[in-house]
Amino acid sequence: GAGKSTIASLVLRFYDPMQGVIRIDDRPAGDYPLSALRDRMAIVPQEVLLFGGSIRENIAYGRPGATDAEIEEAARKANADGFIRAFPEGYATLVGERGVQLSGGQRQRIAIARAILKDPAILILDEATSALDTESERQVQEALDALMKGRTSLVIAHRLSTVRNADRILVLDHGTIVQSGPHDELIADTEGL
Repeated sequence: GAGKSTIASLVLRFYDPMQGVIRIDDRPAGDYPLSALRDRMAIVPQEVLLFGGSIRENIAYGRPGATDAEIEEAARKANADGFIRAFPEGYATLVGERGVQLSGGQRQRIAIARAILKDPAILILDEATSALDTESERQVQEALDALMKGRTSLVIAHRLSTVRNADRILVLDHGTIVQSGPHDELIADTEGL
């Protein structure tokens, strides 16, 4: 691909750049202890992995020790509370092999609730809406818009609707940044991609 997910991996320090420097708050990312850096980040990936256990436990993974009220508030903000409460067991509903099978949109909203609960300084969205139908995408996008407010967000996307409101968009082509700017400026550039 163009290298979009590689950028997320570099920010998360899954590996360090071979050249150049990733900076966070104007300091090289390598200056931060890895655990301290990752404690300040949350990622909502394209393929959400939920572990066996309840919906409540899956959301609470974002912040162990969170209260039931905090977990449910995060689910409301993620547009997940309604479908969760529709299950007979509600938040105690088991997911995974022996539990309910959730749709892609439902899994995404649980991952967003987890990120909301964590309240990260840096949010990474890696193709978070790419596999969703139109209604699920609308609900997930509303939740993502709320989650991105007031924090640094790295949004990896193919869909223009996902990045339209970004302060700055980077366009990659074969691992190289070929354009940069706000949405309106990039659209107006007749020479651009």
